[in-house]
Amino acid sequence: MGNGEKNLLNFHLHLPHHQHGKKQVRDIPKGCLAINVGQGQEQQRFVVPVAYFNHPLFMQLLKEAEEEYGFDQKGTISIPCHVEEFRYVQGMIDTEQAHHHQHHHHHKNCFRV
Repeated sequence: MGNGEKNLLNFHLHLPHHQHGKKQVRDIPKGCLAINVGQGQEQQRFVVPVAYFNHPLFMQLLKEAEEEYGFDQKGTISIPCHVEEFRYVQGMIDTEQAHHHQHHHHHKNCFRV
């Protein structure tokens, strides 16, 4: 296991234990997670498939988040890249996954909110 892989194992996700009264949590389809992308006024909320978290391009974004905010983020994960850069990466991941899984549509319900 390389150094980068070992560091990613220390990245903690703090998910809510109770969903009642939290409309945004209930709006997230099964198999997806909400993230915040951007900084300041530019920040937008996206809902992405959990499969993204295993993709090397998304892992690089998580590494940037770790460098910016540390491993122990509370609440929604924040990715400190520009929204347009994230959309580009998202398109690359989706295109690659579509080529590998043309007959599967397991994350078609995940979307930008």
